[in-house]
Amino acid sequence: MATVRPFAAIRPAKHIAERMIALPYDVMNREEAAKMAGENPYSFLHVSRGEIDLPEVSDPYDPLVYQQSAETIKKWLADGILLQDPKPMLYLYRQTMEGRIQTGYVGCVSIDEYQNETIKKHEFTRVEKELDRIRHFDVCDANTEPVFLTYRDNDALRAISSEILSGSDPVVDVTTPDGIRHELWIVDSADMISQICGHFATIPALYIADGHHRSASAAKVGMERRNTAPDYDGSEEFNFFMAVLFPDADLNIFDYNRVVKDLNGMTTEEFLSRLSIDFTVDEIKTGQRRPEQKHDISMFIDGKWFKLTAKDAIRSEDAILGLDVSILQNHVLSPLLGIVDPRIDKRIDFVGGIRGLDELERRVGSDMSLAFALYPVGIEDLLKVADQGMVMPPKSTWFEPKLASGLFMHSLSRG
Repeated sequence: MATVRPFAAIRPAKHIAERMIALPYDVMNREEAAKMAGENPYSFLHVSRGEIDLPEVSDPYDPLVYQQSAETIKKWLADGILLQDPKPMLYLYRQTMEGRIQTGYVGCVSIDEYQNETIKKHEFTRVEKELDRIRHFDVCDANTEPVFLTYRDNDALRAISSEILSGSDPVVDVTTPDGIRHELWIVDSADMISQICGHFATIPALYIADGHHRSASAAKVGMERRNTAPDYDGSEEFNFFMAVLFPDADLNIFDYNRVVKDLNGMTTEEFLSRLSIDFTVDEIKTGQRRPEQKHDISMFIDGKWFKLTAKDAIRSEDAILGLDVSILQNHVLSPLLGIVDPRIDKRIDFVGGIRGLDELERRVGSDMSLAFALYPVGIEDLLKVADQGMVMPPKSTWFEPKLASGLFMHSLSRG
């Protein structure tokens, strides 16, 4: 059963929240982070991407980067820019994007339940990315950004969130430049906290939607701290990490598309001929460029869009093999284009569906030769894969909106 517990969040002072809120650390590079922070001394990017304040340091993994982030937190706490809530509480976080709303509880979850897979995964992690956040969390002595978790919708938890929303005004209400509204409520009633935690305790599993590296890193920091504190009793803050937990019915998964550098030595005619073995290939002369159903893939090449419909012979009821990302990888990218491991191959890049199909056309017109647009993975597909202890191909899901950074942190040493 899932453990969710309250914590005393470190949050920005009310007058600073709008200036502090930022995108997650891993959706931009150093140059983009520096530009986003701009002249804003309170952007949370000064914490999540400390290298932007160290122009003389070229390595983003240099120990000085993590120390810089920790010093920023320390200074902001001393100056009253950040404040820690006086007691452990839960929080309710609502995001609104183009009229669609998702509402999640903010609390801490157990590193033991991450280890025993009560908190289920659907992606592999990369060692260097884990090490980055391990160092960041450890030196900062905090989970600086939350993990994005989901669970199968629960009527009792939804009823309580509705009661909270109707009972008081949010303590934070900010609309960011991308048009997404972020609202935060405090849940400080001991009785309500007990009810929420009790209902989560009846839920058999939580699922990582976004934040596999943050989850793995937080769990490893906790385990390392146990090793240096052999008399720990399990109640210490490092035994838990911060998460936002959304019901699956609220979530929207966007497509995660691919652009490829070249045709692996083939001409366009040869490539289309090879594709026709496993797909029905039709040029899209007018109308819908975006795939409208599962097993349809749109492809842009030589200034034209094509609809690739997977033939029955390559379709599968298997949780992994039946995904369109797997069909594309196993029947196009690997055998035809020679991209065996898309995680490391420099000839492929990935484009989140939020950027639109025009971005695919732009990339093909600049540094790439062809693009593939995919039908989005369904949330039930994700849960099914995780329940079976399997992992999706890399870059299978793109969630929007992204969680904001800077609204709350979890101290690993101060309850």
